Amino acid sequence: MNQLPRTSVTHGLVLINVVVWLIGLLTGAEQAMQIEGGFWAARVYDSLHGSGSQLPSDYGWAVPLWLTPVTSAFLHAGFFHLLMNMLVLLVIGRMVELGFGPGRLMILYGAGMVAAAAMHYWVDPLSVIPVVGASGAISALLAFYFLMFARRKPQAIGPVPGMVVHMAWLLAAWVGLNLLSELAFSTSTFGIAIWAHIGGFLAGLALTAPLAWLDSPRTPRHDLP
Repeated sequence: MNQLPRTSVTHGLVLINVVVWLIGLLTGAEQAMQIEGGFWAARVYDSLHGSGSQLPSDYGWAVPLWLTPVTSAFLHAGFFHLLMNMLVLLVIGRMVELGFGPGRLMILYGAGMVAAAAMHYWVDPLSVIPVVGASGAISALLAFYFLMFARRKPQAIGPVPGMVVHMAWLLAAWVGLNLLSELAFSTSTFGIAIWAHIGGFLAGLALTAPLAWLDSPRTPRHDLP
């Protein structure tokens, strides 16, 4: 299988995430960066309704609200969080980029960031816990990858096209996996923003068909079983 160039977008994204985490670690500003650059649903709520959340109204935020869906996706709550996300991004991102190009990779990644923040706000608009991590963006890549690289795809069910059936099965599995993850970590201090993951995954599912139809993909010789 052809190798991606060393200067690939996937490697660039991984590098940015690692560098941002190292800056926080080495300067001791990791927590401050999460507060300032994390996505706070309550900030959105207050901006839309004037007030109503438990966030202090006079706090001097350094990062504009509209930018936090992006900045939050490049922040991580510790080394393990970063490691797991970057391993998945490195594997899945390379496959998507090699098969469909860096442009569509970035569209999926960006849409996943925004959709993750939007879904988190929609489910819990008064949340005063900052969401950080690339999981929402990576979830969009995973949805695209599962749809486009699966060798055995579900058949149509009556008038429901096979692609729709496939999307429904993938979404059900993803929601179930995230609910189980939340249950597994319910007694720990490590929180998982499962709805952000689901929002990113939905974005990937929704974008798969239009992105796949843009032109002929350079599909790598790699299939899911």
